[in-house]
Amino acid sequence: MSGVETPYRRISNSKEDKNAGVLNKVSMRAVVTGGGGYCGYKLGCALANIGASVVLCDIHKPLWVIPTGVVWSQTDIRDYSAILAACEGADCVFHVASYGMSGTEQLHKKEIETVNINGTRFILNACKQQNIPRLVYTSSVNVVFGGLPIEDGDEESLPYFPIDKLVDHYSRTKSIAEQMVLAANGSSLEGGGILYTCVLRPPGIYGPEEQRHLPRLAKIIERRLLSFNFADPSVKMNWIHVENFVQAHILAAEALTPEKKYIASGQVYFIHDGEKSNLFEWLTPLFERLGCSKPWIHIPTCLVYASATFMEHLHAILRPVVDLPPLLTRNEVQNISVTHTFRIDKARAQLGYRPLKYDFADSVDHYIKTRQKPSNYQLFFNVFLTLIVILILLLLSLKLFSLSVLHFLKERRH
Repeated sequence: MSGVETPYRRISNSKEDKNAGVLNKVSMRAVVTGGGGYCGYKLGCALANIGASVVLCDIHKPLWVIPTGVVWSQTDIRDYSAILAACEGADCVFHVASYGMSGTEQLHKKEIETVNINGTRFILNACKQQNIPRLVYTSSVNVVFGGLPIEDGDEESLPYFPIDKLVDHYSRTKSIAEQMVLAANGSSLEGGGILYTCVLRPPGIYGPEEQRHLPRLAKIIERRLLSFNFADPSVKMNWIHVENFVQAHILAAEALTPEKKYIASGQVYFIHDGEKSNLFEWLTPLFERLGCSKPWIHIPTCLVYASATFMEHLHAILRPVVDLPPLLTRNEVQNISVTHTFRIDKARAQLGYRPLKYDFADSVDHYIKTRQKPSNYQLFFNVFLTLIVILILLLLSLKLFSLSVLHFLKERRH
């Protein structure tokens, strides 16, 4: 099972990077929240492989085999007593758990707030009560990105994007939670000692067996809902492979120790693969493996954003009856259509972070080999949903056209 293999195999072509991705053995009792998910599970397995004892906390059990040295604890992050029990005896917490990252989840305000804000508050309190000196928090680039272009942004010059201007609950709550974690740095532990915290900001995550982004993108492509594009080809973004994600987290935990002079204490770090790409170009292997042509119809971004806005409102109205998934949310339209890239110099210099190079096509190949074939019902639903989306885009196009004509006629009269 790939989940229990040591992810830090040698993949380097230069003498300079010969130790890239290789971590030292550690003596650590670690708790990983969100340990039932892809990233949390991979992090827990990697920690166990280098000598740590690990507790994976999550309300759901991992889909993969739990290896020796790793224990799964069914824990709801919204339950403080359960969190307190799971953290007993730990000396480092990796707070990976979150809710509302993409798709329909982004519209579930109450769940997002209770997990991302209240859950983080519980983790901080548990660290203080259980005398846990280290906390590594998994944040998001969305705390600084809200639809305005960012090119090679860094941690020192980029302020938080105004919370009241963020269009999605996930980005807003991650920003609040991140600032809570940083404010807690230097807090006193009940048994004496100090709590040291740091924050990592990854972009979109990919890798073999990833369950969130790749399967959803594949379904959208197969439904021919990405037969159009709406972003300038010059738009760029970053991605991070799960093994680079894991490497950064373990290095961050080490950088909160006296041996590393607590260099990461109170710090934030952007992390990614060290590359930037256009989304539609990056997805080329997925289009090819699915036998679908790349998008060739160009639609104005404002039209797609208007459609996403309409679908979000429609979802809110229909949710008591049916949880209708939007094709894209407003946040996702922003992510696709606006350049937002970041520097990782700080993580390289302070953490010793050395991202290894991975090919997205390998993750696509693994997905194609292991995925389930869609049923006839799913195929019918795909066609139906495609027609609905096309109809919405057509109605919005006619509306925008009629408004333009009215404006033109008014101008002529004056």
